[in-house]
Amino acid sequence: MKTSWYREPWAWLVFILPFTAVVAGIATYIIANHEPDTLVVGDYYKKGKSINLEVSKVKMAQKLGMRFALKLDNNELVIKPTGIEKTFPLLNVNFFHPTLAEKDFYIALTPDGNGHFRHQFDHAVTGKWKITISPFEDHWKIHNAIGLPQKDFIDLIPDPTKAQ
Repeated sequence: MKTSWYREPWAWLVFILPFTAVVAGIATYIIANHEPDTLVVGDYYKKGKSINLEVSKVKMAQKLGMRFALKLDNNELVIKPTGIEKTFPLLNVNFFHPTLAEKDFYIALTPDGNGHFRHQFDHAVTGKWKITISPFEDHWKIHNAIGLPQKDFIDLIPDPTKAQ
């Protein structure tokens, strides 16, 4: 007596293995494309050129003797020029979170009567951050990684090896 193919357990085993692989492949594709990694750069050539430009701006800051001291205590940020007599009408300060791009932010600071740049945050800024300081003209740049908050002033000096 002949049995139908769908009553044979070996037939189902042969069909279920490829079907499982197809379902797993579709699930992997959906997971991989649901929230793509923001740290992956698509155009490496342009990124390399921008890194070289950043290094030249940091070298310019080093050549000009740019140095600053930074303190963040009780949600108040204070940045003061140290070792330079130049005044700045505006400083651009970028905060980059090392892993979460949506936490990055930017502030433009003007000096107070003492030549210090101040900003009062309405929320706590904590953890490790990459901070970039540049003038309005953007011809030099200082880039440092620091941990916040900082109760005492820490020096921010231009270092071309950290300009990425």
